[in-house]
Amino acid sequence: MTALTRRHVLVIGSAAAAAGWARAVPAIAAGGESQNESHGMSAFGDLKYSAGFQRFDYVNIEAPKGGLFSTIPSSRMLNQSFQTFNSLNAFILKGDGAVGVEQTFTTLMARAGDEPDAMYGLAAQAVTISPDGLTYRFRMRPEARFHDGSKLTAQDVAFSLNVLKEKGHPIVRQQMRDVIKAEAPDDATVVVTFVEKRGRDVPLYVAGLPVFSRDYYSKRAFDESTLDIPLGSGPYKVGKFEAGRYIEYDRVKDWWGKDLPVSRGSYNFDTVRYEFYRDRDVAFEGFTGRNYLYREEFTARVWATRYDFPAVKDGRVKREMLPDELPSGAQGWFLNMRRDQFKDVRVREALIQAFDFQWTNKTIMYGAYARTVSPFQNSDLMAVGKPSPEELKLLEPFRGKVPDEVFGEPFVPPVSDGTGQDRKLLRKAAELLREAGCPIKDGKRFLPNGKEFRIEFLNYEPSFQPHHAPYIKNLATLGIGANLRIVDPVQYRARIDDFDFDIAIERFTMSSTPGDGLRTFFSSQAAAIKGSQNLAGIADPVLDALIERIIAANHRDELRIACHAFDRVFRAGRYWVPQWYRDTHPIAYWDVFSHPPKLPKYSGVGVPDLWWADPLKASNPGQAK
Repeated sequence: MTALTRRHVLVIGSAAAAAGWARAVPAIAAGGESQNESHGMSAFGDLKYSAGFQRFDYVNIEAPKGGLFSTIPSSRMLNQSFQTFNSLNAFILKGDGAVGVEQTFTTLMARAGDEPDAMYGLAAQAVTISPDGLTYRFRMRPEARFHDGSKLTAQDVAFSLNVLKEKGHPIVRQQMRDVIKAEAPDDATVVVTFVEKRGRDVPLYVAGLPVFSRDYYSKRAFDESTLDIPLGSGPYKVGKFEAGRYIEYDRVKDWWGKDLPVSRGSYNFDTVRYEFYRDRDVAFEGFTGRNYLYREEFTARVWATRYDFPAVKDGRVKREMLPDELPSGAQGWFLNMRRDQFKDVRVREALIQAFDFQWTNKTIMYGAYARTVSPFQNSDLMAVGKPSPEELKLLEPFRGKVPDEVFGEPFVPPVSDGTGQDRKLLRKAAELLREAGCPIKDGKRFLPNGKEFRIEFLNYEPSFQPHHAPYIKNLATLGIGANLRIVDPVQYRARIDDFDFDIAIERFTMSSTPGDGLRTFFSSQAAAIKGSQNLAGIADPVLDALIERIIAANHRDELRIACHAFDRVFRAGRYWVPQWYRDTHPIAYWDVFSHPPKLPKYSGVGVPDLWWADPLKASNPGQAK
């Protein structure tokens, strides 16, 4: 099977709008908002590590430096593609940015992998927050440097935040709408000012944005796609690359931040290399031939049947199934409601009824997956059962504006008989279509406006064809003409950014502390912004209001209740045909690596930052050379 995946890591909430650069995930200050300087930040003031801590608990402080880590992309952000790249600018809408380029930049603060949303000082030593929570003063580290040796100053930070707000990718611009300005009164101080009633996590999102060189961009346009190597200040810099084929990042051995508590035991490989393939099967063959060394498997068929090549049998390739304790998020076919055929909720539910997950999972995906039902899947943020009194208190003002089902059990997709064409479900789908004014004539379904009901599924990976074929067959039974169009990754990205599609697959993952990032996926404002992640075109004032309640939550219980209420209303909208998820990471790697025995919950599998090249394995004649 093919799972879209963690390959589509588009993280929502205070933990980042994009998982790439935002290892440093913003949050609110320790101990609440005050004039006291703090070494760290978190959404609700809880910090595990006290001032003066020496390292994160989960790293191997003795990990050797050196060696090569090579892989294919398994996550992306903003304008990046899994299959190609033609630009080294990954922070704007234009072009296809190179995966991994974010690790060439530093951020004000860095994420702790064993806390839901805590951050600690990186380029900034500390932060002071005004009593009203509207002014953040970051104190810079004097030792921070760009790769050319020039000093990284508060002026560079202020420039970076302002240029991202003005010219950055639409997702970044939207999440910075509550930022009034960033200023540098001197080289050591950055002052960021926010609007009243700003999103809870917006100041924290800011702390995780990349820092660019003001001088470098004084001679270049920031918002242009380019293959010029950018001037960074992070643990890696761009090395060798060939556009569309591979890119390497070389460790900066004298990096100014290597001995900071947030960096010790991390960034261990001398070279991190990403290989790009246009086809997953070809990419798998590349792994068996040792063209790259690490692979997270997203195809259940491959995991179940093809890991029997000689290197697996003799132990040169290891397989592990690591737990995934993070919110799974949502993967599914998103219905573009900007198109007439999807505007009626009954039509959208009919499309849900027509997809036989049970047959697809059993026949195509080796029973490896569970059904996704909620955007908060695999977390306690997902609504279950009837609303609690606290949830009802949030929902009651919207009675009459939302379906009655919101006040009962949340919607879940149907369970089929597993035959692939469950007659009961298809009859229900046909009935819903008739109720929506979509008659059938001579075996063809028509829309209320008299046009023939047709659907185009848009994708860029041929490996998804087996999952579409039975679904398209069921739609044909309903009289709906449907086809799958496979386009190249560049065209796909352009069409998605322009909302030029009927149905497309997306997967996004949730932060454990969702916040302002929800706006980019579900808000009315985002529905009108090209390049946003609101693929379905959701524009519901009730969801907008509940997003604001989530953002304004003052503690985790309040956040959980607001997310439950949001989940009920979202699921009642039938905006997507939910697909599947799994709560494990199937990984395979040539046995030249080691990783911490207990990987931190909020860092996934920790690659490549927490792993290292193991010289004992590499020197063992029985291991890969």
